[in-house]
Amino acid sequence: MSEIKVPAMGESITEGTVSRWLVKEGETVNQGDVLLELETDKVNIEISAEESGVLEKIVRQEGETVEIGETIGTLSAGTGGGSGASASQPAATEQKQSAPAPEAPTPPPAPVAAAPESSDNGSKTASPSARKLARERGIELDQVQSKDPIGRVYQDDVKTHNTQAAAPTAPPAKAPATAPSAPAAGGSTYTKPVERQRMSRRRATIAKRLVEAQQTAAMLTTFNEVDMTAIMDVRKRRKDKFKEKHEINLGFMSFFTKAVVGALKKFPTINAEIDGEDVVLKKYYDIGIAVSAKEGLVVPVVRDADRLGFAEIEKSIADLASKARSNTLALSDLQGGTFTITNGGTFGSLLSTPILNTPQVGILGMHKIQLRPVAIDAERMENRPMMYIALSYDHRIIDGSEAVRFLVTVKELLEDPESLLIEG
Repeated sequence: MSEIKVPAMGESITEGTVSRWLVKEGETVNQGDVLLELETDKVNIEISAEESGVLEKIVRQEGETVEIGETIGTLSAGTGGGSGASASQPAATEQKQSAPAPEAPTPPPAPVAAAPESSDNGSKTASPSARKLARERGIELDQVQSKDPIGRVYQDDVKTHNTQAAAPTAPPAKAPATAPSAPAAGGSTYTKPVERQRMSRRRATIAKRLVEAQQTAAMLTTFNEVDMTAIMDVRKRRKDKFKEKHEINLGFMSFFTKAVVGALKKFPTINAEIDGEDVVLKKYYDIGIAVSAKEGLVVPVVRDADRLGFAEIEKSIADLASKARSNTLALSDLQGGTFTITNGGTFGSLLSTPILNTPQVGILGMHKIQLRPVAIDAERMENRPMMYIALSYDHRIIDGSEAVRFLVTVKELLEDPESLLIEG
C-alpha cells in the first residue's frame, strides 16, 4: 500500500485545500490518472497516481486544508476493481458478503481543529511557522486574531498580535441561513431568499492580501492623464504590417509595458521591495499584468520585459491571459514580479485607486479611453482620446515627488510612442 501525499508546490506555498476527488474509494486507477484537484491561493494543482492500483482510502475530504507532505489518501497495489474481502478471510464471510447490500455511509470528515498540530499551543488551526513563532514569544494561539477568512493563524498574525491585543474584538455572530421574516400585505410573513456560498481559497487569499496591503503599506495614489492620440495613430498605421509580420495584434499593453520599464529605469526605488529595514533594489524588470479570471484576479508575470520587443510582449501577455482564463497557469507564471499594471478600463472604469500587489511598492492603473475636450493652445480646443492613469505607491520608501515624476515620465513616453517602437 502506498500513501498519496501533498506534493511540494513552490517555496511560497505551504498548504492547499482539497477541491474535489475525481476517484471514489474502491475504484481502480492507472499510473498517471488524476486522483484529485488541490486548490492553492495561486493555482489549482492536479495530483496523479504514481502507480496503478485501487484507491483504498480517502483520508482528507473535500474542503479540508492540507499541508505539504501530508497524507491525503492511500493506494493499494494491484488491478482489482474494488476493495473487497481479502483472501485470508473465511469462506463463510465471503458468502455472507456476496449478496448485494447497501453501501455503508461514508463517515463525516473529522474537524480540522482536531488535528494533532494543535496540541502544543492552543486549539486554533495554524501554520507551522506561526506555531513556532508563538512558542518563541510565549503567545497562546487562542488569543491571536486571524485575518484569514477561515480562521487559520499565520506568522504575520502572530507578529501583529501585540497591537491587536490592545483592542480585542468580539467574535462575529454566525449569520442566519435565511433573512429574517418580514410582514407581508394582510399581516402574513414570508422569508426572503438568500444563498450562502463559501469563498474559494483563491478569493479568500485575495481578500486577505488586499487587506494586508492596506494595513502594512503607507499607500498613496497619484494621478495624471495621457493623450492617446499618438498611440492610436501608430496602431492605425502599423497594425496590419505588425500582425502580418508577427501574427499578433498590436495592442495597448505593449506600449504601457515599455513605458513603465523606461520609467522604472529612471526611478529604481519604484522597482524595489522592503525587506525588514532594508530596501531591495531589483535590477531586472518582471512586470505583472493583472488578469480577471473566473475565480478572481490573478497577476501572471512577463519576465525580463526590458529585453522583449513589442511582438514578444504582446504574445507573452496573450498567452498568460489565455492560461488564466482556462485555469492552466503554472506557479512559475505567477511567482515574482517587480511591478504590476492593471487595466480597469477593460470594464469601463474611468478612474480608480489600485491596491498594491505586495511586496511590490508600485502599481500602475490604466483606465477607459474617452474623448474629452482638450485645450491645444490659448485659442483652440480639440476632442482628444484621453486616459486617466494612476500610480499607487508605498510612501515608506517612495517620496511623493518621485512618484509624481515617475508618472509624468510614463505619460511622456506614451505620448511619444515612436521612440518606444524604435527602442523596442
